[in-house]
Amino acid sequence: MSEQSLLHEIETKREKLNSIAWNKPLFSDEVVRLSRELDQLLNKYDSTLSATKA
Repeated sequence: MSEQSLLHEIETKREKLNSIAWNKPLFSDEVVRLSRELDQLLNKYDSTLSATKA
């Protein structure tokens, strides 16, 4: 996955998470799931950046 497509996916997931978090409790299954998915994307992005700098 390219860096640009990963950034786009991160932004899309972040927007969805923010939207849902305004309407549901922060501990709801959906909010927690989206938060974990966003964390995974951010970790993947960080790994990608680290690999290109090495």
